[in-house]
Amino acid sequence: MATVNSSQAQMDVPAPLPGSQPNSPQPTEDLTEDVAEKSRSVVPYLLENSPEFRELSDVRQQGWDAPEGDKYFENLRQNADKSDKKTATYFYKFMNTIGHELDKATNAFKIQPVDSTPPAILDICMAPGAFLEIALKKNPGSHALAFSLPVSCGGYRSRLASGLNVKQVFLDVTMLAADMGVDQIPGGHEDSENFLPRQLDEGRLFDFAICDGQVLRQHSRAPYRESREARRLAATQLALGLQHLRPGGTLIVLLHRLEAWNIANLIWMFHKISLVRLFKPKKGHAKRSSFYMVATNVESQHPEAVEAVRRWKEIWRIATFGSDEEYGEMTLDKDQSVETLVEAFGPKLVKLGKPIWKTQANALAKAPFMKKPK
Repeated sequence: MATVNSSQAQMDVPAPLPGSQPNSPQPTEDLTEDVAEKSRSVVPYLLENSPEFRELSDVRQQGWDAPEGDKYFENLRQNADKSDKKTATYFYKFMNTIGHELDKATNAFKIQPVDSTPPAILDICMAPGAFLEIALKKNPGSHALAFSLPVSCGGYRSRLASGLNVKQVFLDVTMLAADMGVDQIPGGHEDSENFLPRQLDEGRLFDFAICDGQVLRQHSRAPYRESREARRLAATQLALGLQHLRPGGTLIVLLHRLEAWNIANLIWMFHKISLVRLFKPKKGHAKRSSFYMVATNVESQHPEAVEAVRRWKEIWRIATFGSDEEYGEMTLDKDQSVETLVEAFGPKLVKLGKPIWKTQANALAKAPFMKKPK
């Protein structure tokens, strides 16, 4: 995940993670993650224990051998890069369809009140706003705080309906240094003039948080960010989303490639502190590795949650201010072993991933760019 926003208006075409696109070159920002994957991978376990993942791996290999796949996904990326009014309207409708599909499957957008206080919603990367609009309309009397990258910086246009109780703040969330625990900016830093003051009081809590922003290629940024932006955005969204979620609240997160080491660990952590459900919409996501994690009844003050927030803020700090050596060390994530993860969480990961991998395998097998057997 990466530099700012565009609530998923990216039509599910972010900076791709390894294996997320058939026959697609791996971006620079994933090279250090690939090192970790080679030394810490759950893929062998999944290949042995999940027929659905084995099937997907076979289909992906066929996709890598299909040159037409590059052109197919590049066209999607080019369409996602546009930010004109027509494209904004299309993406809003696109995301609205996905949101309703997600809600029908999980009922995630319905907030369970804890008292008579009006429900509060936090959307960290809002535009075009379809998910937030669904949440506000499903919860009468609710109000929201929404961050979104300005259109002038390459962000998507907001299409929120009028009359909704929402405060929209247009900024680059990856520059929220104070909210991410950094009050003193190192002298001479490339972005020293761009870091932002605190936007969220430490004790401010929300009942529902949406974390589905993706890196936007048309967003101009300092060179040091290009190889680190995905981690900066992911860390920002997760840290602020979980830190400011009331105990018992709901978090929706857009993720990619469930079998990736860092994603499997993330799901495992949330499994310890919440009820986790995974959902892959058929609209726009089927051929891709993307899916949504819906975490409900989140114990946001649990020691695991507090430590996760601390860890994400440290990742953001290193990705923003650290040397290449520090950043490389950080991505190796030496805290867990493969053996520990698969013993404690492997069977549950296989169960959670079954519909995700099956849906993608079926969609890729039918893709127009796939080589057909002679």
